[in-house]
Amino acid sequence: MKGSLFSRSSSPSPSSTPSRMQHQTISETMMEDNIDFAEEMIKKWELDSVKHPKFVSLFEHDRDEARRFLESVSDLQKAMHFYLKLSTKSETLIRAQNLMKIAIKRLEKEFYSILSANRKKIDSESMSYRCSTSARSSISDTDEVSEEDEGTNTPHASDVAMADLKSIADSMIGAGYARECLKIYKIIRKSIIDETLYYLHVESSSVSSIQKMEWEVLDQKIKNWLYAFKVAVKTLFCGERILCDFVFSSSERIAESCFTEISRDAAVNLFSFPHNFAKSKKILSPEKMFRALDMYEAISDLWPEIESIFGHESLSVVRSEAVDAQLKLAEAVRFILNQFEAAIQKDSSNATANGGVHPLTRYVMNFLIFLGDYSGPISDILMDWTVSAQTPLPVSYFSSPTSGSEDPSSEAVTARLAWLILVLICKLDSKAVKYEDVALSYLFLANNLNYVVSKVRTSTLGILMGPDWIWKHDAKVKNYISKYERMGWSQAMTSLVDDPTVDIPERFRRFYAGFEEAYRKQSSWVISDPKLRDEVKISLSKKIVGSYRELYQTYRGNYATGFGVHSIIRYAPEDLDNYLSDMFFAATASASGSTRTTRSYEASPESSSHTR
Repeated sequence: MKGSLFSRSSSPSPSSTPSRMQHQTISETMMEDNIDFAEEMIKKWELDSVKHPKFVSLFEHDRDEARRFLESVSDLQKAMHFYLKLSTKSETLIRAQNLMKIAIKRLEKEFYSILSANRKKIDSESMSYRCSTSARSSISDTDEVSEEDEGTNTPHASDVAMADLKSIADSMIGAGYARECLKIYKIIRKSIIDETLYYLHVESSSVSSIQKMEWEVLDQKIKNWLYAFKVAVKTLFCGERILCDFVFSSSERIAESCFTEISRDAAVNLFSFPHNFAKSKKILSPEKMFRALDMYEAISDLWPEIESIFGHESLSVVRSEAVDAQLKLAEAVRFILNQFEAAIQKDSSNATANGGVHPLTRYVMNFLIFLGDYSGPISDILMDWTVSAQTPLPVSYFSSPTSGSEDPSSEAVTARLAWLILVLICKLDSKAVKYEDVALSYLFLANNLNYVVSKVRTSTLGILMGPDWIWKHDAKVKNYISKYERMGWSQAMTSLVDDPTVDIPERFRRFYAGFEEAYRKQSSWVISDPKLRDEVKISLSKKIVGSYRELYQTYRGNYATGFGVHSIIRYAPEDLDNYLSDMFFAATASASGSTRTTRSYEASPESSSHTR
């Protein structure tokens, strides 16, 4: 275009030296020509209800014409700058200013039209895919989009619309009408953010309103938030940031200001929910703590994206709200863990009558298993945790079973879990001493510690606690069983030991008395774990039935006939095995008054209110 302008201007002869006045006249002539050409284009597309009763987008009608329109606006702007430098308010300058107002009205309408018509094409999801490819500045120019793709709902369609928006924004910003352009953009794109969050069920919830909610309602809100949070950060806000940065790439300051205004309030509201939940009393129970960990982990996982999307200084309030939410959630988790520990220590329930697994053991281990699944966030939360309570326990109990790990955070969570298990074991010890029967107290300890070890071994706790911890406590279970057998069957076992001072009939009588008394007393005792139950039966069979079989086979012939054999030898070894095989199941009394054993298999652990 500039070449054509020079061709229409009268150039000075090479032999003459143009004066300053001559040079100014040539420039004025060029600027007037620019205004003339701009006027022709701008007037042609002036918004006029008479000329154009129905609005047709210039960018959809003729892309070459749209490009020339933008060039005309640019040339008009240069002409205006030229006349302003002359410090004169000439009629030509006033004419150019009036034309610019007409052009800007057209561009405002075009900008609004493209934003409105392409709400679905320029959606956050189609933008957010660029986050993973670092392609904020890789949107293709209109020259790179083929005509056949224009207006179609293809990936290229959004690129065309974005390029058009950028061209208009560049033109309006260059002409000094950035405010008008931003006003239109903010109204439409902010409404998209608000509508998306509304459909994702993100709503403002104060501490008091959360406090009044039934847990089932609040739990569903937390689930909604966890889903909405990931969509909002990875798709909605990410996509809007990319679009905003691209459309207003001619001015980083304007792009920052625009994105801040359309996203700040919505983002702060998004993070206010976990913040307020952590401050409410609803969180103050072990089962509800896992929802706090869910939200803490969600924020931690997406923290790099949060820092990137809301990295502007003007959005520091969003980052602060996210940090505060995590701090409050962490504070609540630490408080609940301390309360949980105190609850274990204060538990005053009696030991189980049959020596089985105590409800406290089941509850604590189920809780710790869930806690082990959150080793990542728990490690962060407990990094600086130390045991401050006064206790007579040795210092070694406070260290991690896997001490020496290169990951301090992993050691922190392991040490905490080990400590809580130790608190449980100590409480079980205090319950066991209340049994009048020492054998039953050891069986109670064996049942409960075996349950603890089994839960550790078959869950993520096994990885955290390590094989040494499992081996050490498994050995304790075996030691408890050994003491139970010795205390519970001592009379029957000692009667089988060869004693020259006791005649054979008396040895049989003493054995039967000891065996029957132990069997009668222990008929209601249980061993919940089938594997441990079988191991104990096999062990008792070897120690009791094995020794009895030797005595039986040695002296049975001596009392075969005529000596009252049935009054002395009442049981064959197989009979004793049958008695032992029916032990350690729950015992019930039949209607006839006789006692029969019914095998009551261990119930499944109590289900938690939280499912991950």
